[in-house]
Amino acid sequence: MLKRINDFLSGVPVTLVGGAFLLASLVLSLTDTAIAVDPAWVAVIVCGVPLLYLAVWRIVHLHGIAKISSALLISVAMIAAILIGDLFAAGEVAFIMAIGAILEDKTTERARKGLKKLIGLAPQQGRRIVDGRAEMIPVTQIRTGDVLRILPGEAVPVDGEIIRGDTSVDQSVMTGESLPVDKGVGDPVFSGTINRFGAVDIRASRVGEDSSLQKLIRLVQEAEERRAPIQRIADRWASYLVPLALLIALGSYLFQRDIVAAVTVLVVFCPCALVLATPTAIMAAIGQATRHGVVIKSGEALERMGRVDTVAFDKTGTLTCGRLTVSDVRPFAAGMDERRLLSLVAAAEAQSEHPLGKAVVACAEQRGLTIAEAEEFQMTAGRGVSAVTAGLRLLCGSEAYLRENGVAIPVAARDVLDGLHGQGKAVVLAAADGAYLGAIALADELRETAAAAVERLHAMGVRTVLLTGDNAPAARYFADQAGVMEVCAELLPAQKVERIERMRAQGRRVCMLGDGVNDAPALKAADVGVAMGGMGCDIAVEAADIALMGDDVQKVAYLKRLSVATARTIRLSITLSLCINLVAIVLSLMHILTPTTGALVHNAGSCFVVLIAALLYDRRFA
Repeated sequence: MLKRINDFLSGVPVTLVGGAFLLASLVLSLTDTAIAVDPAWVAVIVCGVPLLYLAVWRIVHLHGIAKISSALLISVAMIAAILIGDLFAAGEVAFIMAIGAILEDKTTERARKGLKKLIGLAPQQGRRIVDGRAEMIPVTQIRTGDVLRILPGEAVPVDGEIIRGDTSVDQSVMTGESLPVDKGVGDPVFSGTINRFGAVDIRASRVGEDSSLQKLIRLVQEAEERRAPIQRIADRWASYLVPLALLIALGSYLFQRDIVAAVTVLVVFCPCALVLATPTAIMAAIGQATRHGVVIKSGEALERMGRVDTVAFDKTGTLTCGRLTVSDVRPFAAGMDERRLLSLVAAAEAQSEHPLGKAVVACAEQRGLTIAEAEEFQMTAGRGVSAVTAGLRLLCGSEAYLRENGVAIPVAARDVLDGLHGQGKAVVLAAADGAYLGAIALADELRETAAAAVERLHAMGVRTVLLTGDNAPAARYFADQAGVMEVCAELLPAQKVERIERMRAQGRRVCMLGDGVNDAPALKAADVGVAMGGMGCDIAVEAADIALMGDDVQKVAYLKRLSVATARTIRLSITLSLCINLVAIVLSLMHILTPTTGALVHNAGSCFVVLIAALLYDRRFA
């Protein structure tokens, strides 16, 4: 019951009513109009009761120095002002403090717009296909494996995979990218994204709380519930300043015998700016990051990011796109050209489920080549395939596979193969009837933004390291392309952790950027773990402190700049609040400030530093 009354009195409408009566009291005092009851009493009751409630609640429920709060100091100052007959000062103290609290709430609410947008995008219904008929059902009734039809303009209700149709999907809610992404059979789609063009059928894979959108909402909510160390420092300072204010006020009264000056000290010493500015800055920064496709799980992670001096990258799926495509077709046998070699290998690999084989077949189809029917298909796991097509017995796979089947690689072809391996490419060798035909190389692609991201980090004085399980030539090739300073290749997950711990033991503060299951231990070991690739890997996202909703590695540099700016804003706000307090105390002891003017000066300063923190939400860090 008491909490409900307190919440009602703390609301904007009632607070404004209290302000109106406070203004009426000021007008009456300026015009020397006397009435039986001072209207300032309304402000004292409306705005002061919530402060008293908070002060008492902290005393009852909290322990140690946490019992002492700014609300306690304001309550003492308000009661003291009432005792000396300055009702306007008492009401003003309470009112301006209430305005400061409302300002914080509004700023925080503004910073949470990204979260509210995400919640609002969560679809409430889905169109399930049963026996060829469509039925609309609540999203809570959708189960894994259900087939759903998504019409143009509709939001995807759950995560799934397209099983029929082609379309373009607006994934801006997940990735921050404005351009729609083309999707076809076999491609994943995520809840909350918008189907822009064609109708598609999907098979549900993750539903309810397991869907990407709900997971994203959960991550943002968790971020809002955690506090940064710098915020805890501000809270601790406030707890120490309150008894200090009481001592100074008491000393002032004992030496000057001026109760008005003592009350003024209590009014101006309130650390509300100290307490308000920090959470406002943290929430504004988290809100901006969410708007830019980054989920920061805690204020602590945001603070640590500002101190990072080393960024460690995973390779595949992080610096690179993680998709192998045909980059080179190198025929060797007489009379063999690129089109024929690619066509033969595609025919042999047509029945293969291996990613390299699928990539070769996809390339042949894109080039419009005829892929002949193959017979006697056999696959040796991890080695290669054999098949008969066009009257030829084909062998396609690794050099070891060909050697095991009696095929020798000509010395003249060795330089070509060494060059392809040196560029970090995977190579499929082909032979027919025991004779070497040539090679097809497949390469991952460096992300378009990788080199720019590394360059920006270097400009900020941050060292870069590549930690990968890939072979050394491939690792060095991509590191050189991106401009990464150090390369550590052929690492197992445990060895990545060892490398990070070694760097931390050297005094380096490390941010690890990864995307896969194998990166999860390294993400945990680093000072700051950042998960790449949207919601690609659940384990990586859970292990990380920060999650990127897209694949733009430049967001790491953005995070660094945002974190540094947030820390500077908080320190500026704390410095300003302390300076305002110090000046106001001196002026109070000199009898220049009264409780009324002291409250106005101090709380105006509090609002000012809160507004400085709020500006983080709209700042540009590109």
